[in-house]
Amino acid sequence: MELKTENIVKPGELVSLADYTPEYTGTYRKKGQTKTRLKKLNKQLLKLQGLLYAESQHSLLIILQGMDTCGKDGTIRGVMAGINVQGCDVVSFKVPTADELSRDFLWRAHKAVPSKGKIGIFNRSHYEDVLVVRVHDLVPEQVWGQRYQQINDFEKMLVENGTVVMKFYLHISKDEQKARLESRMSDPTKHWKVEASDIRERAYWEDYMKAYEVMLQKCSTEWAPWHIIPANKKWYRNLVITECIVETLRKLNMKYPEPAIDITKIDIDD
Repeated sequence: MELKTENIVKPGELVSLADYTPEYTGTYRKKGQTKTRLKKLNKQLLKLQGLLYAESQHSLLIILQGMDTCGKDGTIRGVMAGINVQGCDVVSFKVPTADELSRDFLWRAHKAVPSKGKIGIFNRSHYEDVLVVRVHDLVPEQVWGQRYQQINDFEKMLVENGTVVMKFYLHISKDEQKARLESRMSDPTKHWKVEASDIRERAYWEDYMKAYEVMLQKCSTEWAPWHIIPANKKWYRNLVITECIVETLRKLNMKYPEPAIDITKIDIDD
């Protein structure tokens, strides 16, 4: 059977992650072949970000999900390296606080959605509430089972109010995760990244794969589709995601707004 490459999941499509190859790199064979293309895309992204900020009719929400070591932090560094940091906010979703647990599960996500003109990046997201809670049975199935539709409705509301929602599942293999964890443990400069939870969660790999497959099937919509990104090669992951973002922003057909005053009648003193 031929394995699939990167893909946009169609609404309701059954997903088997075993059908997707995390090693895929398209026509590229090494990192150096992508440098020119990525540099050009980064310049285009910076220009489009300026348009997004100036026009202030839309915001862009980028959601990154995947197993530990899949490269969420690396994606943020690599894809957003050249943009204006004043127009971008990054939010990392950790274990909920007591205050967050006392509210509906979408509350902490909704208050972090970017305002118009800005880019927001969720490092993990509200999807943890159909992933971790399912794998570890933290709430009853009747509770997390309702959340797929609640998430779809939430994201539809965001889109209808001017937020473009882009969702990327960073697909790595179990062997690649092992190699990255071992790399962290062998490099003293990366020891701070090593957490016992990363090792514990690895034992639930198959359970997480099933949870992700259901998430991708139930929550890939016309207004906010999921992108499955082959992520074993960090450089290819960054290239594909940057291309997706640039293409999406282009389709907004943004324009710089007209001046609020008649600049032809302004005379600047010497």
